Parts: sequence; structure tokens; C-alpha cells
Amino acid sequence: MGKLVRDRIPEIIEADGRVPERRTLTEEEYDAALLAKLQEELTELARAAPADRLEEAADIYEVLLALIAQAGHSPDDLVRAADRKRAERGGFSGRVWLESW
Repeated sequence: MGKLVRDRIPEIIEADGRVPERRTLTEEEYDAALLAKLQEELTELARAAPADRLEEAADIYEVLLALIAQAGHSPDDLVRAADRKRAERGGFSGRVWLESW
């Protein structure tokens, strides 16, 4: 069973003397693989030590960039959407925990 990997991973595997078996995903497969990769990376972030979270967050960011590109959006679109939501609903810096609603 395979998994979605960064573009240069097969090249890195080949440099190690191994022969990776690979194929290019269809649009539908790619969308599903990106969502699965996002789950994988979120799990890794949740399990990471605080000192390792930046690297794990960078992996999530890369998957998010691919997901929004797949939907026809740019990184700037993502930033604008986040800014808009932050202006409307706030961010998370206030550490607000809602006990009930």
C-alpha cells in the first residue's frame, strides 16, 4: 500500500540505491490522498514534542497549499480567508476555553 509523498522523495530514495515504485495520481485520487496526508500530518503534530512542532506544522502547511491549489486558490487566498475569519471571529491567542454553550 502506498502513500502520498513529497515530490523529491523518489529521487532521495534512488540516491540511496533503491528503486521506488511510483505513479501519478488521478485528480480524484490526489484529492483523497491529500486529505489522508493532512490527517497523517495532524497526528504527527499532535504527537510531536514542542521543539519539533514547527517542522510538523510546516508539513501541514505544505499539504494545505496543495489542497487549496487543487481547488484553484492561491496561498494569498488562504491568508486573506484566515485574516477575514480572524477579523470576524477572532484568533486563538486569547486561550478562550468555552465550558458550555
